Amino acid sequence: MWDYTDKVIDHFLNPRNVGEIEEADGVGEVGSIACGDALRLSFKLDDHGKIAEVKFKTFGCGSAIASSSVLTEMVKGLTLEEAQQITNQQIAEALGGLPQEKMHCSVMGREALEAAINNYRGIDVRHKEEIEGPLVCSCFGVHENLIRKVIRENNLSTVEQVTNYSKAGGGCASCHPRIEEILAEESKQRVARTAKAVPPDAKKRPLTNIQKINMIQDIIDKEIRPPLQKDGGDLELVDIVGDRVLVQLKGACIGCIASNLTIKSHVEAKLKEFVSDAITVEEVHE
Repeated sequence: MWDYTDKVIDHFLNPRNVGEIEEADGVGEVGSIACGDALRLSFKLDDHGKIAEVKFKTFGCGSAIASSSVLTEMVKGLTLEEAQQITNQQIAEALGGLPQEKMHCSVMGREALEAAINNYRGIDVRHKEEIEGPLVCSCFGVHENLIRKVIRENNLSTVEQVTNYSKAGGGCASCHPRIEEILAEESKQRVARTAKAVPPDAKKRPLTNIQKINMIQDIIDKEIRPPLQKDGGDLELVDIVGDRVLVQLKGACIGCIASNLTIKSHVEAKLKEFVSDAITVEEVHE
């Protein structure tokens, strides 16, 4: 049984702004009843270009209703540019959190808002997305571009997480291999972006302590921990002493016969590649 916050329960039992606006300025529809979740969101602007009225209709679970309800409260009084900056994580946070298995409801809300704004601007996004993003999950009608989007915005690393945030892979599982491929491709692109952000001669120049700490923590969080967490393990940065990086293994990594290989071939190799050839990594124990 999932543990819902009081805010989720309140917005489910007492949803705000339910309905549809006649002669709306923008209307967005996402999902489908056949796939289990559908949301229609409409809004009207005032004379200053701010959202004066917004309503929703949804077919879905309590989390879908709550996410849609709180989103309508969040966007009132905002310009379209401001409303577009709202993320699915912010929708979940406004509800005091959502179970990981229900995060796709916050994504659906954000997608409906974006569709409504694009409808107002005359952009046929649905057709554009279907051309640019092949259908990956036929059970829930999820296209590749949405999968890539939730991976990037939420730093996802496993098929299970992708399912939680988009529903893709939650049916027959035949799309799991393709989702794994997309995850691998996004991971490589993330590495490339990280490498590009570091000046080519950065490893030749002395780094300040703060630069070194920030770079090491960034590589650990984005490139080292996700693969470990996928297998039930984890790693924590304990300290940095000169070029010595002290880490502590967590979860399934504790006591693993391959822990030394993990430290040297995975952790140390990544940090040498992106931060400094002089780095050595040592495991510390509690």
